[in-house]
Amino acid sequence: MKLFDLSGRVALVTGGNGGIGLGMAKGFAEAGATVAIAGRNAEKGQGALAALGPGAVFVEVDVTDPESCRAMVARTVERLGRLDILVNNAGVANRKRPELYSPQEWHAVLDANLSGAFFASQAAYFEMKRSGGGKMINIGSMMSIFGAAFAGAYAASKGGIVQLTKALATAWASDNIQVNAILPGWIDTELTRTARTQVEGLHERVLARTPAGRWGVPDDLAGTAVFLASAASDFVTGTAIPVDGGYAVQG
Repeated sequence: MKLFDLSGRVALVTGGNGGIGLGMAKGFAEAGATVAIAGRNAEKGQGALAALGPGAVFVEVDVTDPESCRAMVARTVERLGRLDILVNNAGVANRKRPELYSPQEWHAVLDANLSGAFFASQAAYFEMKRSGGGKMINIGSMMSIFGAAFAGAYAASKGGIVQLTKALATAWASDNIQVNAILPGWIDTELTRTARTQVEGLHERVLARTPAGRWGVPDDLAGTAVFLASAASDFVTGTAIPVDGGYAVQG
């Protein structure tokens, strides 16, 4: 369908060199977009380009640095000609009880997950406004909704992502920029495999609560990301869509 066609569009995905970021980037490429993936690890980024087809590029960025985010946008436009879609996916987690966080550990999570999304959005805004509009997709989490004893900083950052999404959506709607969020459930990635070694019984609890009866995979995010990046969502802004196999609807 033409509504979901991303031909001629340029998508930039932070943290797009693996996990759910790469899953979404692959979805954009399959829908016709040219994709830039951004991150700190250039070697990993170059390796991920093979999954995205000709024309894809890697851009190095530290999302906690506003100047680096501005340079990321500038390099993407310089290399690919425009910027239509931004996915704020880069992030970190630090699993421990809240009383054990040092101030530095707390700030490291908030700076990467929440401030990083804001700085990248701010940088992309001026380019999207100049070209007549665009799409921003912020990656939250089920922890945007639920609490967990081991995820205080992460949950705070991802709850903030939902409110940031609403604020940016209302601020930039008149510039034809739609801003939405995706809330992934338990997705089988390198990060969550580490979580399963750190949190006893996590695997069994996830399966028991998820109506779909399985962990998600990165490709499960692609369809929702393409919808929010395409003309099909031109009248959708400020929302947060769970992609979790039904996890969030269980009491």
